[in-house]
This record gives sequence, C-alpha cells and structure tokens, in this order.
Amino acid sequence: MKPRMEEEMDVLIQKGIDWVIAIQSLGGWLEAPMQLFSFLGTQDFFFLVLPLVYWSVDSRLGLRVAFILIASVTLNYYFKLWFAGPRPYWVSADVKALSSESTFGIPSGHAQNAIGVWGTLATGKDKLLKQLAVTLIFLIGFSRIYLGMHFIHDVLAGWLIGCILLWVFARYWEVLAEWLKTKTASQKMLLAFVVSMAMIALGFFSVNRLDGYVFPAAYEANALRSSDELPAPVSLEDIFTSAGTFFGISVGTVWIALKGGYQADGPAGKRSLRFFIGLVGVLILWRGLGLIFPQGEDFVSYTLRYIRYLLVGFWIIAGAPWLFFRFKLADMPKM
Repeated sequence: MKPRMEEEMDVLIQKGIDWVIAIQSLGGWLEAPMQLFSFLGTQDFFFLVLPLVYWSVDSRLGLRVAFILIASVTLNYYFKLWFAGPRPYWVSADVKALSSESTFGIPSGHAQNAIGVWGTLATGKDKLLKQLAVTLIFLIGFSRIYLGMHFIHDVLAGWLIGCILLWVFARYWEVLAEWLKTKTASQKMLLAFVVSMAMIALGFFSVNRLDGYVFPAAYEANALRSSDELPAPVSLEDIFTSAGTFFGISVGTVWIALKGGYQADGPAGKRSLRFFIGLVGVLILWRGLGLIFPQGEDFVSYTLRYIRYLLVGFWIIAGAPWLFFRFKLADMPKM
C-alpha cells in the first residue's frame, strides 16, 4: 500500500488533470492570447522590462524590480527541486502540451515572478496600474494551466510565495538599504560575492538531494509529444544564472553609486534612445555570449554562464548608464 500522503498527492494530481482538461476544453481560440500572457511572465520578457524601467522610467523602482526578480527566480528554483512535482502534460496524454518546459512544476515560476515584478511595478497610488497588475497576474497564472504546463495547485503555490516575497521586500527593502549605507564599497561587493556563492552552494545541496533521480518513462513519453528534447529538471544551470546576475547587479549598483548614481529622468527622446542603445548591449552579452560559450553540465560551462550573466547584470545597472553619460543621453550626477 502507498503511504497516505502519497495517495493524497495522487488524488490531487488526478483532480488537477481534470481541471486542466476542463480549462483546455474552452477552445483552441484561447491558445494565441494564452501564449501571449504566458510570455508576459517569462524571464525573457522581464529582461526587457527591467532595463526599460531602470534606464528610462525610474531607476530606483527598476533596481527594486531587479532584486525582487532575482530573489523570486532563485527561490522558485529551490522550491521546484525540493517538491519535485510533475507537470500536467508529463502525467497525462489527455492534456494538450501547448508549450514545453524542462524544470519541475510546483511552484509556478510564471505565477510567482508575476506577483513579484508586476506587484512591485504597481506600488503606488495609481489605481489603474494596480488593476492592470492584478489582471495580468491572474491571466499569466491562468495561461499556464490552459497551456498544460501547470496544475492549479502549482499556480496557487506560486502566487502564495510571490505574495510573501512581495511583503518581505515592502517591509525590509529600506531597512536593508539603510544598513548597507554603513558599509564600504569593498564590503558591499564582498558581501554580494559571498551571497552569490551561498546561492550556488544551496543549489548543489538541492540537486544532491535528488541524486539518482530517474525521469519516469511515462513522463518521458508524454513530454516528447511537445519537444524533441527531454526535460532536465535536475540541473544547476538556473542557479548559476541567478547567482551571476545577482553579483553583476550588486557590483553595478555599488559602482554606479560611487559615480554619483543614475537617474532615469530626461526628455522622452533621450529615454527612448537609452533603451534601444542599451538593449543592444544586453543582447550582445546575453544572446551573443550564449552562442559562443559552451552549454553543458560541467565546471567550465557553469563558470562561463556565471560570468555571462554577471556581465549582463553589470551592464544593465552600470555599464549602459556610463555609456549614456558619455553620449549625453543622461545627465551626469553632480558629485
């Protein structure tokens, strides 16, 4: 006999399958809009939103978005490994696989990140922006169920973790900022490096807990319906991505502060130019180096991945603003 908890999980998953099938039965006309809403919750999309906000709207808000996104992505990585839950289209051939994912299911990263990013962007008194954020958060979560990528409980878990993280940032962001003001630039950079290494160490621990994990044959057969590549849920790639980005953004924050800081104000024309010029640098470092650097589960690949995302993070926070100063697209701060 199965343990009671395992039986309860089986029931939860089967009920979840029924709900996914029911939602997908609403019709194929929903696929295109659901793909769009799903994209609005991806890390790729947020890599566009973050520079736009930081360079051209509000640098302080952009910095907050950057750190809550990294925190959310990192926590989601750990939770996925700790829960090791399947995705609906892995479990049942009756679920239409309208996309594909390589990681475990619970909690939904799209749902969790949407709460963190859109919730942060909606901070303030603008009721319309808050209503838009709530609508997007719901539709992003719903889209993941419709596409067969998540159970309802995956999305609910993502929303719960996202809400907790949003509260933590609202409560302690300024407290942490005041504490960091008492530290030297070198101390801040050293602290950021230590934190990034701790992130990786916890990633190794989380992966080692699943040592010997074998992807079930039934999941494999169903997963291959939507992709030629098998999911690789037990991987260290994502944590090296998060750790490198965190360190790059942290060092960039310290460095640009030494130069007097960066403000996103200015004429609309200059703000637009900043975004498009800066985005070229992001694409060169992010996508360009991604084509050059090796991709694999080995020390060299992981190290280069860390460096690549370190450079992306530093470019967004400090490299691009320095270029904007040089080309007079942003006003140099008065020291």
